[in-house]
Amino acid sequence: MKKIKKAIVAVAGSGTRLLPVTKSMPKEMLPIVDKPIIQIVVEELVEAGIEDIIMVTKWDKKPLEDHFDHSWALENDLEKNGKDKLLKEIQKIPNLANFIYVRQSPQYGNGVPILSAQNLVKDEPFVFVWGDDIVKSKISFTKQMIEDYEKTGHLMIGVQEVPLDQVSRYGIVKFKGDTMQLEDIVEKPSIEESPSQYADFGRMILNQDIVDVLNETPPGKGNEIWVVDAIKNYIKKGGEFYAKKVEDGEWMTTGDPLNYLKVNLAYALEREDIGKDLKEYLRKELVK
Repeated sequence: MKKIKKAIVAVAGSGTRLLPVTKSMPKEMLPIVDKPIIQIVVEELVEAGIEDIIMVTKWDKKPLEDHFDHSWALENDLEKNGKDKLLKEIQKIPNLANFIYVRQSPQYGNGVPILSAQNLVKDEPFVFVWGDDIVKSKISFTKQMIEDYEKTGHLMIGVQEVPLDQVSRYGIVKFKGDTMQLEDIVEKPSIEESPSQYADFGRMILNQDIVDVLNETPPGKGNEIWVVDAIKNYIKKGGEFYAKKVEDGEWMTTGDPLNYLKVNLAYALEREDIGKDLKEYLRKELVK
């Protein structure tokens, strides 16, 4: 079994739900307190042993690429001013992994990043993630998935239980009996038709078999190419695909203003330097 050392990260979205701030700034570069969303995602991958991180981008993602490059002028200024701690923090970012940038082909859908980068992961398993999904956990969720894969060889997608009144917002997985094996994924079902309360999200372990099916999968909803459609077709053809729950953590999306603020608060409240003062501030605000 080949080791998983590569990840494809989808970062070509426009972030329209966060306009106007995303007009000139990639949504993945928005800060969670003082660290960009995408850096948190990358650090999760690196903790899992990923060495090559393939970012599938578009024309307006240059700030993201610059973030993972050296900034010599800034580094020189920090060194001259004796700000050694900050200097070390900045210098380690470009060395987190081997970063590869691929422009997304002119198609729409969350399966397109895989097609755009498929020659870089040919005949090997890889991780596929969405660059604005954060999994806040004690142990990197990607690491949890890879350890599971190394034991079982299972291809898989991350899932998290959601309240019953929210199932219509997500793709909801249908399990095969009492196992974690998938039988189907139902897109935004009604409460009455929902096969479970487990929503899928942007963490997957895929391989060449899925890529081959994706290449044969026609555009679906909205005339877009969906990775979930390829997974469903793979299952219909007899392939086995599994769900993986987050252990000691939580999937947190940052794609809209409310959830973005929730993620910021979750991270800020745990900070030793600002958490206590922030809690006190929130207490005062809540009693006004």
